[in-house]
Amino acid sequence: MVKITWFDGEVPQNLETRQVYGLVFSADGRILLKVELKKGKKVFSFGGGTPETFDADRVATLRREMVEELNTTLQEEVVMVGYQEIDGDGDRPTYAQVRMTALIDEIGPVKPDPDNGETYERMLTTPERAKTLLGWGEVADKQIDAAFKLAKQHFNFKTISTVEEYV
Repeated sequence: MVKITWFDGEVPQNLETRQVYGLVFSADGRILLKVELKKGKKVFSFGGGTPETFDADRVATLRREMVEELNTTLQEEVVMVGYQEIDGDGDRPTYAQVRMTALIDEIGPVKPDPDNGETYERMLTTPERAKTLLGWGEVADKQIDAAFKLAKQHFNFKTISTVEEYV
């Protein structure tokens, strides 16, 4: 059985990073969710994916994945939130799934993901509503809380919107 444990802060050097995801925010404090249609049902997640050998670092991975999946660019500052430690995933050694936060620069028109040709909807919503839509439980709730706290500190939201919309 897979065990997922959340840690704030940096990934230990001896732990491989296998995925990088963004808990990214609009200037009015809403979080961006990726929306996929699976078996006729909407499934919510964060934008992100697997580091490639040509990515300079985790930030480069996040920036690339956000453009590929959600056609969304990020402002300059990207902040490490923490990571999920994944243990017991088949025969893989324990690894990390990184979570970072940033402020959205621009959300472009929906485009197919160059990796698989799929298109995804994008939703801006409140962090609290995101917890419900994701439905991942306590580990995800801690990630969202940590990301929102850091985002408020770093990006100085003037107002916090409660509007939920597809963009």
